[in-house]
Parts: sequence; structure tokens; C-alpha cells
Amino acid sequence: MSSTSAPLPPRFTEIKRAIAATSPNFEQNITKAWGEVLAELDKVTKTIAQEGSSYIPQVAFKDLNNLSEAQIANIKRKGTVVIKDVVDDDQARAWKAGLEEFIKANPQAEGFPEDSKQFFHLYWTKSQLQARAHPNMLATSAWLNNLYRATDGQKYGVDMGTPLSYADRFRIRKPGFHCELLPPHIDGGTIERWEDENFRSCFADILSGEWAKHDPYALEPRLWRKTSLYGRPNQSSIFRTFQGWLSLSKTGPGEGTLKVFPDVLISNAYIILRPFFRPLVPVDSEDILDAKNWAFDISTPDFPGIFQIDSEGGFVGPHPTTKLHPHMLLDTTMTSVPEVSPGDTVFWHCDVVHSVEQEHTGSEDSAVMYIPAMPLTPANMGYVERQREYFRKGLPPPDFPVATTGVDFVGLGTEEDLVGASPLARRAMGLPIEVA
Repeated sequence: MSSTSAPLPPRFTEIKRAIAATSPNFEQNITKAWGEVLAELDKVTKTIAQEGSSYIPQVAFKDLNNLSEAQIANIKRKGTVVIKDVVDDDQARAWKAGLEEFIKANPQAEGFPEDSKQFFHLYWTKSQLQARAHPNMLATSAWLNNLYRATDGQKYGVDMGTPLSYADRFRIRKPGFHCELLPPHIDGGTIERWEDENFRSCFADILSGEWAKHDPYALEPRLWRKTSLYGRPNQSSIFRTFQGWLSLSKTGPGEGTLKVFPDVLISNAYIILRPFFRPLVPVDSEDILDAKNWAFDISTPDFPGIFQIDSEGGFVGPHPTTKLHPHMLLDTTMTSVPEVSPGDTVFWHCDVVHSVEQEHTGSEDSAVMYIPAMPLTPANMGYVERQREYFRKGLPPPDFPVATTGVDFVGLGTEEDLVGASPLARRAMGLPIEVA
């Protein structure tokens, strides 16, 4: 990343200083918090590395409404969950077959890599429309949305029990395909986490030094946050409570699956505090993890893990790395999700550090449709209404690059394919509710 990025603007120093000026005891408070976070990370990282994939919660779809408070608390702390049997195996496999038939009929469809397409810039196939409209997928989305704490949601026109549909892409990754495009990262905002006052308020407890009180599931601050101040392309402009995918194949660790840092509370605390501290020893020193070898410093524009990309405009990140974020021990804590079967889903909180395995050493395709959890908010509904018009024209949704192909696809899904869909599914797509 650093080889293609430019230095951060000097004015970013003022972002740090402005944050520090919010409290007369800022340095004292967050220095204390920094030491506590490092101590907690030391314990958490050891446990994650020891337990591996089993550290990630797994529950059955049929049990979602009967989970104990302890189970829900565990899911919320880790920020990641595998939900089993959301869709029947046969249905998931049929959707995969439908995607493969569409690709075969439309070889001009854009994807990556160009000579052996496996990640497809397709949004409106019939399989995708049907999966997003499936009642169990909508129920799962609503359940995840309701993990957030909405103190006065109705006042702002929010309904966490009404899911909306965000059209995204799919992948059918072949065995043996090597991919380095998705190292550890967080989506949904880069420097905005510190620069935008509303986004920053999501982390107010961390920046006040009371990091243990931080609630990644507090809804209201996220309603007004700006995730893209610089108009960089390929940025999600909506609020997803959880990113997620529906598995269309049997895929396990080592087979090109998702990896996560499964503790959203401590990763948020560490990443948000990291720009205010610099190491006093070389990054490759065996003493780099000792809190005594770090000092409070707001004299530079550095925000470790945030990179400026001249070719695209704006910034990318956070991209935690082993050198910039050594206490996360990413080489041993980025954890592959457990084995999934067709019809299982994986969801991860919008702040969770995640990546994709570089290698696929399995014998079957690793195939998923990306379907996040997205609640009804005024901003999200506005996006869905714009998305609906792109759907009707067969074009990529507003958040995605303009494709050079699309309207001439053979067998593209249309509004007619959603005739008979449930009122909840039609509302999720911004379509009129049919009256019998």
C-alpha cells in the first residue's frame, strides 16, 4: 500500500490537535487508556490465536430468536457470526447454477481477473434478486439490525425491524486462485472516522479515555456520520449494520474464505487511539509491544493505516498492518471463519477488520453472494429509491462503477421476477406493494 500512496496532508495534524483540544486532560486520559487497551489486547490476541476458527460464534437460523443473553453478548463482542441453514442447500446450489448459466450466456460480463473471471461486477441476476428477497435472508437481516441499540430511533424515521436490500456482487472463486487484493481492512469510511465530527462521535468514549464503555452498537451516532468526505469511487454510501455473504458452496479455512479479527470492541479502541502514539523503538524491536516504548504524539499528520491514493483521489483504509499495528498480532489473529455449507451465511460488524484468504487450496469453488444487513433509515431509503431506478434500467447501482456492459445482458433479472414477492421483499427493493 505504501508504495502507491502519497504522504498524508500536513493539515491532518490539525485533526489530531482539534480532538486533543476537546478535553483539558486529553493526553493524560488517553495515555492511561492506551496502556489498558494494550494489556487487554495482549490477553485477547493470545486467546484468538489459541482457539482459531472455533472462537467465532456459530448459531442456527431456527434458533435466532431463542439465544441466551450470553450468546448474544458473545456475538456482539466478537462482531462476527456464522448463521447456519438460512436457506436450503438445494436452493443455494440452484442459485449458484443460475449464476454460472448467466455468466456462460454473457461472456462480456465484467469481472476479475480478466483472463479468468471469478469476482463478478453483476448485481441484477435472477439468482441475486431471489436470494435478497428470500424471507429467511430478510429475517436474518432484521435480527442483525436489532442488535443495535436505538434509544430514539422512531424520532428519526428509523425502523430496525424493516430490512432494506443493498445490491452487491458475487464471487465464484476457483481452487488454486491466488488473491492479494483484500488484506486486512475496514470498510465504510477512512480518515472520516477522525475528521468527521459525527463519525468521530461513534468513538467518543474511546477518545475520552473510557474505551471499555464504547458501544459499537449505538445507533444514533451512525445515522449522521459521513463516510466519504472526498468522493472517492467504490465507497458504500449507506449504513450497513453488518456486512455479509450467503454461501453457495461448501468452503472451509484455507479454501479462499473470509478472515476476521474477532473482537470489535478492542480493535476499535486500538485503531482509534493508534494515531496519537508513536513507537520509541524500531518497529522490528522485540520490545515494540511494551507500553513503555510508546509515547503520546500529535505533532505529525500520520494516521497509521490511512493512505492517500493520488490515482483515485481521497483516501483508503483503515488498513491495519503488522508494522503499523503490531499489538494486533495480525499474522496469528486474522481468523478464518469456520466451514460453511450452501445456504449458510456469515456476517461481520461494519467496524470489523477483515480480509480474504490469499490461497484457495480446496477442491471446490468458493462461491458467495454478498448480501449485507441494512436497516430502514431515511438515508438508506433514499439510496434504495435511487438504486431501484438503476435496477429498472439494468445498470450497476449508484455506489458502484459504471459498467461498459449491462443493458444488453441475456437473462438479466427484472421487476417481473419479483412479482409475487412478499410485501417485505418488495419494500426492501423500494418497489410498490402489490394489493390483491
